[in-house]
Amino acid sequence: MCDVDISDLVTVSEVMDSLKLGPNGGLIFCMEYLEKNMDWLKSQLDRYKDHYFLFDCPGQVELYTHHTAIKNIFAQLVKWDFRLASVHLVDSHYCSDPTKFIAVLLTSLATMLQVELPHVNVLSKVDLIQQFGKLPFNIDFYTEVLDLSYVMEAWKDDPLTSKFKKFNEALCGVIEDYSLVSFHTLAIQDRESVLRLLKTVDKANGYIFGDKEQDTLYGLMSSAVGAEFEYFKTADVRERYMADDETEKPMEEGEAVKPAVEAGEAEKPAVEAAEAVGMGLAS
Repeated sequence: MCDVDISDLVTVSEVMDSLKLGPNGGLIFCMEYLEKNMDWLKSQLDRYKDHYFLFDCPGQVELYTHHTAIKNIFAQLVKWDFRLASVHLVDSHYCSDPTKFIAVLLTSLATMLQVELPHVNVLSKVDLIQQFGKLPFNIDFYTEVLDLSYVMEAWKDDPLTSKFKKFNEALCGVIEDYSLVSFHTLAIQDRESVLRLLKTVDKANGYIFGDKEQDTLYGLMSSAVGAEFEYFKTADVRERYMADDETEKPMEEGEAVKPAVEAGEAEKPAVEAAEAVGMGLAS
């Protein structure tokens, strides 16, 4: 249940019925309608002063890659002094297929360039990463987006995909030229994984540094002390969820996962009360 629900303003089902649009067209119309009614959104958000907001946005890709409604909504929120960070979740099983991984990289890059916010890309469901087959490379290769020429070497030539190989090589060149995309990992049932990602997001939106000048130096130093080498960021994922030729199979789902945070047990609540702002527009 959201504290502020966009469906109180407009819903996809109503738009589809009244304007005879499909799901995608209806969702785009809803975002454009919200863009034209930002005064309504401001009145709703003003009810929750000094809170940490989570904006749950629709998953339709074109809203973030080339359509401007979401971008303009974010820009207005920034003008209202919201310090935003975009968190982009991608299913980790796409790493098992070179063509899908390239598509994920291109989508992430396009979203970063279009949205123009501090950006955190996340490989989610990493505890299930090898259920679609053993990865050709270590998980570090995918999180740090290393030399993509190796991805093309892992390409399986067949009549369906071989004619697109040169095109994908060109896309890899574009991605490497920008050199912007990297990923963090998330296993939602793993408490440490969730807290690690929360810390990363708090750095991206500036929450970790606070809003007072005397706290800034402390925040910066704390952030530096908590920095991790790239190898150790994914060490836990490798040990728990990825098989190695010289080791046993990865642990079953939930086997090595620490228990979820109990009520009142969280080490650092983000704020006194985090408010979710829903942009899921189903009626």
